[in-house]
Amino acid sequence: MDYAKIFRGALDTIRAEGRYRVFADLKRQRGEFPSAKQFTSEGTRPITVWCSNDYLGMGQNPEVLAAMHEAIDTVGAGSGGTRNISGTSHYHVELEREIADLHGKESALLFTSAYVANDATLSTLQKLIPGLVIFSDEKNHASMIEGIRRGGTKREIWRHNDVADLEARLQKYDRDTPKLIAFESVYSMDGHIAPIGAICDLAAKYNALTYLDEVHAVGMYGPRGGGIAERDGVMDRVDIINGTLAKGFGVMGGYIAATRDTCDAIRSYAPGFIFTTSVAPAVAAGALASIRYLKRSQIERARHQERARTLKRRLAEAGIPVVEGPSHIVPVIVGDPVHCKAVTDTLLDRYGIYVQPINYPTVPKGTERIRLTPSPQHTDAQMDHLVASLKELWERCPVAKGQYVRLAAE
Repeated sequence: MDYAKIFRGALDTIRAEGRYRVFADLKRQRGEFPSAKQFTSEGTRPITVWCSNDYLGMGQNPEVLAAMHEAIDTVGAGSGGTRNISGTSHYHVELEREIADLHGKESALLFTSAYVANDATLSTLQKLIPGLVIFSDEKNHASMIEGIRRGGTKREIWRHNDVADLEARLQKYDRDTPKLIAFESVYSMDGHIAPIGAICDLAAKYNALTYLDEVHAVGMYGPRGGGIAERDGVMDRVDIINGTLAKGFGVMGGYIAATRDTCDAIRSYAPGFIFTTSVAPAVAAGALASIRYLKRSQIERARHQERARTLKRRLAEAGIPVVEGPSHIVPVIVGDPVHCKAVTDTLLDRYGIYVQPINYPTVPKGTERIRLTPSPQHTDAQMDHLVASLKELWERCPVAKGQYVRLAAE
C-alpha cells in the first residue's frame, strides 16, 4: 500500500478542480482593523481584509483587550483542564450566566467552538430522546449536518426556508413522535434569513422542539445583540439556541442556551463537552466583556448595517454580480472554482485586497463566489478601492470569457 500516493492523489484531485486552499499568512494590526500585514517570501506588505468574520471588529475593542489582559495577569494562561477536572474558572461561570441572560434562557453551556457545540448537542440529543426525528434545513452548516448524522436517528431534509415543505414533512409523523427542527437564522454564504416565527408556529402545531443556530447573527441583530430571534421578538419560542463568541463578539468559543435541564443533560452526556479542555480564562474574560459591551452599545450594529447596505448598492451600480439579501453578508458570484481563485489571487497580489475564494463543498458547484464582510471600521476610501478594483476585473475579464487565469498570471 503506497500511502503517500493516496495523499498526493487526493491533493492532486482538488488542485485540478481549482479547490485547493492556500492560507494567507497575516498579522492583524491592533487598533487598525481591517488593515493587516501579509507575510510573503519577499517580506511583508500592507493589505485590507474584506472577508473577516470578526464582523464588528470587536477583536480590537479596548474593553475586550483590557479584560483579557486582566485575566492573564490574574490567573495566567490556560484553564488547566476539562470543565469537570479543574477547568472551570469563575470567568467561565460568569460568561455562561451572561449568555443565558442574552438569550432570555435559564442556562447556557460553553464549548470550545460553535462547531463543537452543534456537533455535540445535536448528536447527544438523539441519544437522550429515543425515536427522535430531526427536520434539517437543506442549507444547514456542516457542523449541524455532522451532529445530525452522528446521532444516527431518522432525519428529514426540508427545502431551504420553505415552511410549506417543512409542514408537509412534519405531517408524515404522529404528533407524539419526538421531533426537532434544526435551522439557522442567518445563512452565511447566501445571506438569507429564516422565518423563525413561522417555523416556531409549526413546531407548536406539531409538537416539535426547535434548535436555532444564531452564529452569524449574535452581537449584530436585536436590541442587545441577541440575534435575529431577539430582533423578531420570538426568542422565547426557540427551545435551544446555538451561538458563537468568535464572530460578532470577536473572540473565540461557542455555546448553547436553553432550559437548565437541557444544558445540564448535554453537559452530563456529550463527549464533545466532557473530554475537551475548556477555553482559556482570558478568552472567556474577553468574550464576557464583548457581550456586556454589545448589550448596551448600538453604534457598532447601526454602522455595520449601513456599511453592508452601502457596499451592496455600490457593487450593483458598478455592474458587479452581487447577491441582494436582507443580511450583512455580501456574496459576489463567480461561478467557477478556477476563476474564483484567480479573482482572489489578483485582488491580493495586485490591489492589496484580501478575500478568500468560496468553493465546493462550502457552496454547491457552479455557485463559487467571493464573500465580502464589511465592518463598521471599513472606510469610504477602502470601499472605493474595493469597488474600483472589482469593476476593473469584471470589465477586463468577464467570467464568461474565462480569462481570469491569464489576468492573475500577468
